[in-house]
Parts: sequence; structure tokens; C-alpha cells
Amino acid sequence: MKLIANVLTALVALCHLGFLTLEMFFWDHPVGRKIFSMTPEVSASSATLAMNQGLYNGFLAAGLIWGIWKGRRDIKIFFLVCVVIAGVFGGITAKTSILFTQALPALIALAFVLIANREDGK
Repeated sequence: MKLIANVLTALVALCHLGFLTLEMFFWDHPVGRKIFSMTPEVSASSATLAMNQGLYNGFLAAGLIWGIWKGRRDIKIFFLVCVVIAGVFGGITAKTSILFTQALPALIALAFVLIANREDGK
């Protein structure tokens, strides 16, 4: 169960590295405009905000990777909860699909981390 929890946590981290890449480097680019359904004017005017958002996604990924690398459940739990909260907030305020692309995968990974904890007796 611990292996599955780590794999799911790693997938969430990988997704956030992808979000970082899209938001920091491809936001004001045809690829980013297509993915986020934006006009060139909208992407140009919001590029700085997207870069900031991408950086935060990178910090979430780094925290998850750190938790896996150190084998620290508390770190994984903290960062997965952060991802779930950010995903729920984004789903409510920005785009409903964020609930499924960000919050749900993190919630599933969190459930497996917590189940693995119970199996270890901790």
C-alpha cells in the first residue's frame, strides 16, 4: 500500500511540474492559449500572474517530492492537503474542471497515504 501511495503522490507531483511548465513557459504561447482557451490579448495580459501561479505549483511539487524522498508521511500529507485545498478553491473560483485535474488526484493520493499509515500501525 505504501508503494501505491508513493506512486500516486509522485503522479500528483508530476502533474504540478506540468502545471509549472504550462503556466511559466507556455501561457503566452499557442499551446497555452489552446489549453486554457485564451485569446492572445488575455494570455499576454495575464502572463505575469500565470508565472507566479506556476511557481507556486512548483513549490507544491517540490514538497511532494521531498516527502517521498525522505519517506516522511507528515510532509506528504501536508502538501497533499495543500493541493486539495488549492484544487477546491480553483474549482470554485476559476474553473470547475480543476476539481478533477488537481483536487481529486491529490485526494486519492492522500487517502492512500493515510491508509498506508493505518496499515503500518502509525
